[in-house]
Amino acid sequence: METQRRCSGDDGEGERGLLHTWKGYSYSVAPERLLLPQSVLQVALGRNHGVLLVEGGQVFTFGHLPWKQSQTAEFTAPTLESALGGQRVVALAAGSFHSGAVTEDGGVHMWGDNSAGQCGLLGLSSVPNPTPVALVDSDCSPLQHTVPVLELACGEQHTLALSVQREVWAWGSGCQLGLNTTVVPVWKPQKVEQLAGRFVLQVTCGALHSLALVRCLTPQDVKRPPADKCGQCKQLLYTMTDKEDHVIISDSHYCPPGLEQPEDVGRLEVSLSTPLLKTSPSEPTLSSQTPASPPAPVNNNDPFQNVDKQESCVAEEGLPTLNFDLPEAQCSLATSAKCSPYPDEQAVKDYLQKLLDNTQAEKTPKVTKGGLHNLLPSASGLIGTSSTNALNSLVASCASAVGERVASTYEALSLKKMMGLYLPGTLRSGGPVSFTGDVPRAGENTPEHVRQEDSMQAKKSSSTGDIREEEAERMQRRLSLPGLLSQVSPRLLRKVGRSKTGAVPLTPLGVSDPEAQEVLPTLQTEVWSWGHGDQGQLGHGDNLDRLQPLCIKSLNNKEVVRVAAGAHHSLALTAQSQLFSWGSNSHGQLGHMESPSTIPRLAKLSEGIRVWDVSAGVRHSLMLADGDCIQPIIYYSGEQVKEDTVECGTQEDREEPSEGYTQQPVLLPFCMNLGFVSTVFSGGRRCVALSDKNVMGFIASLHELASAERKFYCKLCNIKTQVLRPLLELELLSATLGTVNFGLLQTLASRFWHLCHLTGQHAVKVTAGLRHSRNVKSLPILEHPSIFLDSYNEYCSTLADFHVMGGFLAMTKPVLDFFGKSHELLQRLAECTEENLAIPDILVALFSLPMNHLQEYGRLLLKLATCFEVCSDDYQRLQDSCSKFEALALLLKKKLKEAEFTFLFWKSFPGKMTDSLRKPCRRLICESSNKALTLQNSGRFSVNWFILFNDALVHAQFSTHHVFSLATLWVEPISEDNAGLYGLKMITPEEMFTLLASSPMEKAKWIRCINQAVDQALNFGEGQKFEPPISRSATYTFYKDSRLKDATYEGRWLAGKPHGRGVLKWPDGRSYTGSFKNGLEDGFGEFVAPNKTVNKNDHYQGHWKDGKMHGVGTYRYANGEIYDGSFQDGLRHGHGMLRSGKLNTSSPSVFIGQWVHDKKTGYGVFDNITKGEKYIGMWQDNQRQGTGIVVTQFGLYYEGSFKDNKMMGTGILLSEDDTTYEGDFSDDWTLNGKGVLTMPNGDYLEGSFNGEWGLGPKVTGSYFKPQLTDNEKEKTRSVKLGRLCVCAEEKWQAVFDECWIQLGCEAAGRGENWKAWENIAVALTTSRRHIQDSPERLSLSHSRTLESLEVIPQHEGPITMERYHAIRLYLVKACDTSLHPLGRLVEALVAVYRMTYVGVGANRRLLPQAVSEIKSYLNRIFQIVRFLFPDLPEEGGVIKEPTTDLQGGKDSGLKHESLPEHEDSKQNIITDQSSFLLSHMVSSSALLLPVLLPRLYPPLFTLYALDKEREDDVYWDCVLRLNKQTDLALLAFLGVQQKFWPVSIYKPPAPAKKQEVLSSTKDACLASAVETLQQISTTFTPSDKLQVIQQTFEEITKEVQSLLKQDFLWSMDDLFPVFLYVVLRARIRNLGSEVNLIEDLMDPCVQNGEHGIMFTTLKACYYQIQREKVT
Repeated sequence: METQRRCSGDDGEGERGLLHTWKGYSYSVAPERLLLPQSVLQVALGRNHGVLLVEGGQVFTFGHLPWKQSQTAEFTAPTLESALGGQRVVALAAGSFHSGAVTEDGGVHMWGDNSAGQCGLLGLSSVPNPTPVALVDSDCSPLQHTVPVLELACGEQHTLALSVQREVWAWGSGCQLGLNTTVVPVWKPQKVEQLAGRFVLQVTCGALHSLALVRCLTPQDVKRPPADKCGQCKQLLYTMTDKEDHVIISDSHYCPPGLEQPEDVGRLEVSLSTPLLKTSPSEPTLSSQTPASPPAPVNNNDPFQNVDKQESCVAEEGLPTLNFDLPEAQCSLATSAKCSPYPDEQAVKDYLQKLLDNTQAEKTPKVTKGGLHNLLPSASGLIGTSSTNALNSLVASCASAVGERVASTYEALSLKKMMGLYLPGTLRSGGPVSFTGDVPRAGENTPEHVRQEDSMQAKKSSSTGDIREEEAERMQRRLSLPGLLSQVSPRLLRKVGRSKTGAVPLTPLGVSDPEAQEVLPTLQTEVWSWGHGDQGQLGHGDNLDRLQPLCIKSLNNKEVVRVAAGAHHSLALTAQSQLFSWGSNSHGQLGHMESPSTIPRLAKLSEGIRVWDVSAGVRHSLMLADGDCIQPIIYYSGEQVKEDTVECGTQEDREEPSEGYTQQPVLLPFCMNLGFVSTVFSGGRRCVALSDKNVMGFIASLHELASAERKFYCKLCNIKTQVLRPLLELELLSATLGTVNFGLLQTLASRFWHLCHLTGQHAVKVTAGLRHSRNVKSLPILEHPSIFLDSYNEYCSTLADFHVMGGFLAMTKPVLDFFGKSHELLQRLAECTEENLAIPDILVALFSLPMNHLQEYGRLLLKLATCFEVCSDDYQRLQDSCSKFEALALLLKKKLKEAEFTFLFWKSFPGKMTDSLRKPCRRLICESSNKALTLQNSGRFSVNWFILFNDALVHAQFSTHHVFSLATLWVEPISEDNAGLYGLKMITPEEMFTLLASSPMEKAKWIRCINQAVDQALNFGEGQKFEPPISRSATYTFYKDSRLKDATYEGRWLAGKPHGRGVLKWPDGRSYTGSFKNGLEDGFGEFVAPNKTVNKNDHYQGHWKDGKMHGVGTYRYANGEIYDGSFQDGLRHGHGMLRSGKLNTSSPSVFIGQWVHDKKTGYGVFDNITKGEKYIGMWQDNQRQGTGIVVTQFGLYYEGSFKDNKMMGTGILLSEDDTTYEGDFSDDWTLNGKGVLTMPNGDYLEGSFNGEWGLGPKVTGSYFKPQLTDNEKEKTRSVKLGRLCVCAEEKWQAVFDECWIQLGCEAAGRGENWKAWENIAVALTTSRRHIQDSPERLSLSHSRTLESLEVIPQHEGPITMERYHAIRLYLVKACDTSLHPLGRLVEALVAVYRMTYVGVGANRRLLPQAVSEIKSYLNRIFQIVRFLFPDLPEEGGVIKEPTTDLQGGKDSGLKHESLPEHEDSKQNIITDQSSFLLSHMVSSSALLLPVLLPRLYPPLFTLYALDKEREDDVYWDCVLRLNKQTDLALLAFLGVQQKFWPVSIYKPPAPAKKQEVLSSTKDACLASAVETLQQISTTFTPSDKLQVIQQTFEEITKEVQSLLKQDFLWSMDDLFPVFLYVVLRARIRNLGSEVNLIEDLMDPCVQNGEHGIMFTTLKACYYQIQREKVT
């Protein structure tokens, strides 16, 4: 509005809130313009005064203000309420003689008459000025807080407040408060507990009654009941009783009456008891939780009194007293039959029989005394107030009370007759019957003709007209209406109430858009009323007062959006612009008839008049409505006020019509002069209208939008109720339309309702905007256009689908059957002006009406935009929204044209193929019936018809056809050079064919159409000009390919072939998920195949090539076996490991080795866990063949030849005690032939052996016992192991071959260096991408390692020390990740090494082979490294580098910069004094052992420990004995010269001071050297261990030099005893193993250097310790 004001150039004064006031309706009445300094926002009128709210939040009062101390009896002009200064008021309310205001912070201020406590201020009869009143909630927490308020409503003696939490608070006097209290007046605001937990939208007050507009409970609200117990009486609000075949759920809680006048209540409690049972309003009723007590008899003519009317009715003797006002009933029927209040069954039988006897009563025009009306109390008789559900509850409850026998007897008969009695027209006409709606009412406390008219009107205004909606909303209705006892058994419902139709419910359940629910007002509302009902103003069909809020059931599903209350009448305005009125009609204020109405009835307005705002005075009603033009019109209904009439309270209170009044609403003639009225107000006899100035046409545009929306909503509702619902309720509709069309019609109806509901919500929202903000920013179509666009799009899509399937054509017969041959109603609703239109065309036009409204949205938005400057934000937003709606309108129009085109095609299409090809979403694009397209090389008499749809290309031939999905269709134009043919090459997954066009234009047309159709089928948008991508994602089921027949592929495609990521599934359960290439599995993928034998799946995960398993992968067999290794052409081929069975199964075993064409062939290790044997050797065709070794868990060791899986030929067998047999074998552990058996003591037996080892083999030969002199000679003929086994270089050749293959080499060293590096980069990138796609995440360090490895290092050019260092670092990183070929190689070697030498393989006799195997690894890996870095010197080569140190000393510092600390550099650096060159010797052990050995150390060192066990035991025993001596004694024993004995040492407690070495000192001398040597056990490689030995020597030298205080040069004679002392004190447990490991794996180039001498010294110490004798 601010922008619009600036556009007008006006000062803005008086643009909105222009106030006009008048009284009555005659032509002589002229509205009076009330001038105020600011625009009026809201008006509230009392009997003789009014309150005005103006912009800025100021409040003015005018009229007769007797509570003002300085006030005279004269009329007061608008006066500012200064007491509200500083407060910004946002809402006003006025009662008869008091007023209220709400501030923006939710505070309440009251002033005026307070005689009944209506101002909420204790001790004051009147309040002259606005005074704060606090609503304090004491239930929330111990800390009471003030409740903020949204709006107020004031009556004559009471006030209601609606809080921000949507709860109702009340104070004042009278039953209209809805409170349960005996203290009156109520000075302190209290919460109305009956409405607690419900979402109240609006409250309003009459003189002595109250109304509330409440949102229906949603399923979410039902799931979370607001409270379990009543806040007043602490009884349960919800009760549930389990019956035999049904459950009774009741929320009929009602607090005992407690107001000051119990006789004023006039309540008739439901009590199905004996005929003499008294029910008094002052007595507590029987709840479902309390047992029934025997009733007390009472005189049958004791009246139920109503104070206001003094009317009574007498229950006929012999009948139970009944009141079907179920919401406040607390009948004992909720309990089981055993505790029934009925003393005998005869009373129930008599009562039911009485009902049946009165069946004929309804057939007479009048019901005389003693008939049905006197059967029950007339104030709330059976017909007058009961609902259909109440009838069901009555019969079912009675039946359940006396047991199953009565139920089975009466439930069908009595209910059917009762339904025939009360709903004869409905049942006879065959219409649907709902047992949740309202029943037509009759029987008022008025003359008989009024009673009959009320009955007829009740039939019209009750919910029976919306039975279908009620059926779908049964659960909401039951839970939202208090006290609706769901007591009807399902069997009873099935018998009596079974619907004859299968209609879809046109309800909001499950359809509403969640976003729309949040931004648009609800239409699912209820109206609740309470207070005095003597004039029928409560709308419950009686004249009773109500202490607590009660739902007006007849207004359910009427979509009430606003309520208003006069002194003794009530009004309800619906979203369909209908006005319901009830209560006193003494002056025609109801707008329909002279008689008062106790139930809501429609006001009589001319057709086409849509009321959208309403207000009520004391005896009149004011209606704001849509007329023929945009400008609103005002209708008046009620008393005429003469100009000279004096306003006084006594005159107001008279109900007799003292003056003229309207028979029905009349149009006020002056309303067109008021301008654009936004809202109307009434109070007393006064009427007020607020209008807005139409600046720049803005207000007119807003009114036009709101009016158009209301009109359109009414139109949609008419279509829904007059056409859609009747058609859906037809009995044979489903059979006529067929399953598909009927399902589409149901979907269409559901979406039509959703669109209708959305339009109604929008109309209500826009209308509310006219009354309040009048701001363009609050328009939902501007703020949330997607809600509308999506709804229209979905509706149009369903409409088009239904039309394409011939749904409207199929509905011709049902429409004729229902509407007859006259189509006037349909044509009028469809707005068709043409004559003689066919029914399908009328239906299409009728259901296409919403599409026209989209254009109306665009037009109105554009009209609104013109009210703003082009540069403003509002203009841009309106323009953008307009464009969206217009674009959608064009799109939907195009959709409907396509549907019409397709529908006409199907009408002409041959019928045989229609059923199989016709689909709801399928649209025709073009077809070749004019011979524009033919198949190349087709037969002379063949017929080829090509039809292009939006999802498929169909090739029809005679009676057969084939469908090609567009998603997997590729079209390529063929060059026209070839014989002038205009060809199109069509590519599908399984076929490729050529089509010939009749001309270049036809060719271009078909290519364009197919490409656009494919583009849209792939969801690349509308109207793409480009060719669809050759690579795409799609789903296809194969039908030809033998391998893929019936398999479904979903994934990426390239030119007709699966290419990229995808999923392939076969009908038999097989599936493949992974990469494809040219239609075949290629790359990484997972394959699952069911194994029916064991009812489990085979599962493979790994690499593929050309549709077969190829490369590294893991195959998990259904029988439990797992193969992890290489595949080739779908077979296990290369290196792999097979695990068979688990440890607890019958035959667990593990094989790791080489496979050839799915068989074990080559070198491998087989661990038979069951037998405890391990075979290490050669295989062929899954059998042991060639040389090999077998070790057992019992210590047996065999090496020799195998044949046919047996030990056969020459072999050597050793037992744990060193007994040795060398000779011939014929089977496992079976000696057969010549051989030599050597005993542990050297004796041997030579001859012929036969038999199994361990079972006493037979021997024929000679026994030899060598002499002592021949001992040395005999030792030369001792057995040497390792001769009859596989040499180290031949082991694991397949592992190295795979590494070479990964590098792109056919064999070792045969390949291109650059290609190898390229393959490494590809492998790293591919593996990294695959891991990123997997759920397992890489660590940060691993990711960084991969990133650094992807950069190819410099691998050509001369090798310097710097490059050598870089190569070493690269190898360390490469071997740290299995994604690098070298890392995978090392990982595989570690696996096979541990597999060989762990467990049973931990046999000391395997140590030489374990050591030689490591050396073999080093050599072969070094060969790969030299291939990658071809300039690296060979084994033993030298890297020479000039130095800047002229001395050329070994301590030049180069080794510290270029080499790691652990690397032996002193012996590797050779100084050439002449050229000053430093030379570094290259060796595989120095380069690779630091990477490899730490991973292999545990099994290797275990073998060393087993091999040196005896020597280590002797050594350790000696160490323990010698370490018992003190330091000085041990030094003396070892012969250390005394000058090397420490005199004093540092002790840890006092490190700064030296302590003298005493004779008792132990473990203190040379402590630093001892600690250094102990670190040898924490290192892995020989070079690291040698470094520790060197540091130990340096520590010894350092300590001796400090002792001698001079440089000292060691001699071996001096050094050895000292070092021997250090070794003894270091207490290294397996020193022999450490020594042997260093000796076996030490770099050869350091053996003769300084490290070699130091190691020899350590070795000598080890042997010396074993030979020491303590004397």
